[in-house]
Amino acid sequence: MSKNFYHYPVWVRLWHVMNAILCLFLIVTGFSMLYSNPDNGLVVGFKRAVSIHNVSGILLTVSYTLFLFGNLFTANGKHYLVAMKGTGKRLWQQGYYYVYGYFKGQKAPYPVDGEHKFNPLQQVSYVGVMYLILPMLFITGWAMMFPEFILKKFLRFSGIFLTDQFHVILGFLVVIFLFIHLYVSTMGKSALSNFRSIITGWQESH
Repeated sequence: MSKNFYHYPVWVRLWHVMNAILCLFLIVTGFSMLYSNPDNGLVVGFKRAVSIHNVSGILLTVSYTLFLFGNLFTANGKHYLVAMKGTGKRLWQQGYYYVYGYFKGQKAPYPVDGEHKFNPLQQVSYVGVMYLILPMLFITGWAMMFPEFILKKFLRFSGIFLTDQFHVILGFLVVIFLFIHLYVSTMGKSALSNFRSIITGWQESH
């Protein structure tokens, strides 16, 4: 018999929703700056896109700082501690389930429960994004807002140019992660159960 359990505290849900909104603004304005063209009505004007992008980036930095403090001072942080022993085996089992087992109706090798918020593949990917990619994205973003702190020349390229290119690459990685995140989120008890849980806080067990 399945049993629902309280999975997402209020602060995590509010943080998640805020991040989703800010990321949407950053993605739209980021693409607008990349492909800005007076004749292209599908993107935001360059100056307006820069302003919105900067404000959203600042707010997301604040949100991320709250996330770090939340993980330091609440039980939520334990879900981001990766047990290194047997990691390769666990990742293989979870990956196999995602690409084959799920579509054959097999049981998840590492079902989510009250003690385990993420399966092994989610845990490793979330740690990589939250503790590696996002900090570098913030650093490069702030560096471009205050270019006087960037080296002016490096390997014949402008420091701003290199920082911008690195920032764009990191941004694309986050976009790819978000698409995968949304797709995997449909692999719950039903296609919408995981989305409901981030609103109500209660997770439907499999």
